Amino acid sequence: MKIIGFVGLPGSGKSVASDVARGMGLKVLVMGDVIRQEAAARGLEPSDENLGKVGNMLRASEGPEAVARRTLERIGKEKIIVVDGLRSKAEADLFRARSTEFHLVNIVAPANSRVRWIESRGRSDDPRSTSALSRASASEGQMVSALEQRVGREMGWGMNEAMKEADLVLMNKGDLEQFRESARKLLKALTT
Repeated sequence: MKIIGFVGLPGSGKSVASDVARGMGLKVLVMGDVIRQEAAARGLEPSDENLGKVGNMLRASEGPEAVARRTLERIGKEKIIVVDGLRSKAEADLFRARSTEFHLVNIVAPANSRVRWIESRGRSDDPRSTSALSRASASEGQMVSALEQRVGREMGWGMNEAMKEADLVLMNKGDLEQFRESARKLLKALTT
């Protein structure tokens, strides 16, 4: 089994690259879905704060590769899997150990672009969507501050080490179609 893992800061384009993979007929597993499912099982709203707490709790009680291990349980019989949202070197090491071929791709985008994209996507775990920051009243500064807290939490899980360990870097400079084409080319090269 071949696994292609995406790592990157919030808003860098991992979901867009995952959508490209789905469009190519590849199975995509989103690690955040494991956390969202656990939060739902606990009756928690899928806010950034709650999902962060659940992510911390899983890693504290089951080890740093807990989310990766739960993601692996969802794989099935596919020969090529794309995993969206690695957050640590421990997770990357587990995927590498459990596959015949593993490629870790760091998706990189400028900070100002990431903030703009997060503002526009409207996911429940985005900083503006949290109860502390209602969409109507959150200022740009509050948004950036909340995003910095999220990045800090994810770096605390070891994301910086995972990004440094990446085999490949996929740049997202802001042109959506250009990024999709770059992701398509990269995925094609890794899957043929």
